[in-house]
Amino acid sequence: SSGINAEYGEWIPNNIKSTLCDVPSYESNPSATFIGNTTAMSSLIQRTCNHFSKMFVKKAFLHWYTGEGMDEMEFSEAESNMNDLISEYQQYQEATIDDEEQTETEIDRSAVQA
Repeated sequence: SSGINAEYGEWIPNNIKSTLCDVPSYESNPSATFIGNTTAMSSLIQRTCNHFSKMFVKKAFLHWYTGEGMDEMEFSEAESNMNDLISEYQQYQEATIDDEEQTETEIDRSAVQA
């Protein structure tokens, strides 16, 4: 026995599922959104960033936004922010359990010393 609860599967690092059902139930119009904050989100953000970068290089649709008062620099900043976010997710994804245990041990030691 691996000690894993029967209700949960083993960790799959790059697994993400998304579903969209746009058919409302009879006589109602419910709506719900769920976004799980896991390292698997980095692949979605990376894909969005790649599409954004390709369009931004070609300046596709940029005139719509600049016509409404946005500056091109805001798009460069947004791209930079997305790349920073992807790097942060990758940092957490590459963290190992040993790193987490070491951090917890350091916290325990500092609590005992205080």
